[in-house]
Amino acid sequence: MLALIRAIVARDLRLAMRRQADIVSAMFFFIIVVSLFPLGVGPEAELLRKLAPGVLWVAALLATMLSLPRLFADDHRDGTLEQLALAPQPLGLVVLGKVIAHWLVSGLPLALLAPVLGLQFGLPNDALWVLTVSLLIGTPALSGIGAIGAALTLGVRGGGVLLSLLVLPLYIPVLIFGAGAVDATVTGLGPQAHLSLLGALTLGGVFFAPWATAAALRIALE
Repeated sequence: MLALIRAIVARDLRLAMRRQADIVSAMFFFIIVVSLFPLGVGPEAELLRKLAPGVLWVAALLATMLSLPRLFADDHRDGTLEQLALAPQPLGLVVLGKVIAHWLVSGLPLALLAPVLGLQFGLPNDALWVLTVSLLIGTPALSGIGAIGAALTLGVRGGGVLLSLLVLPLYIPVLIFGAGAVDATVTGLGPQAHLSLLGALTLGGVFFAPWATAAALRIALE
């Protein structure tokens, strides 16, 4: 099982390195969206600190969604997905490997880049640390939940818009607790409760999402 997951992750990472424009475009989208807010709102430090958690988390969420439509589309187009579905190994493990690879390509770079962009909002050091931790904990849930939407819209014309409509409502709890952890740190409260709930959402999403995604993929292949 672990060998299968490692093989899927390594394969998807190699394919992602061949399409580096997708990775760069998501990171530039994240940088541009976050950087435009201080310019539009103004230099008021207190207001920027209040806006920072929501702005950074919403931008990370939207940047993560940019690569979701291609999560299964390329494999479906060249027939690889059908071969993986016919393999003796559970399709859920294949999906788990693809979700991990998607997080390594889209979620992890954003989490590492966020503290640098958070300096534009005047966030203190402890808030920047909590921001990084919350993104590291929460972005796997975004990839897992997004995989369900990508599977449900696989092969559907205009699937990108439908994917957003399906996934965004499910992202709301992750957004609330992720941004709430940073906001609690800025206001002097402890972020532990928000991070714990965020971790619970991630564990539930990463554990259950691959099997729901596998069921949706089998329906799409039929």
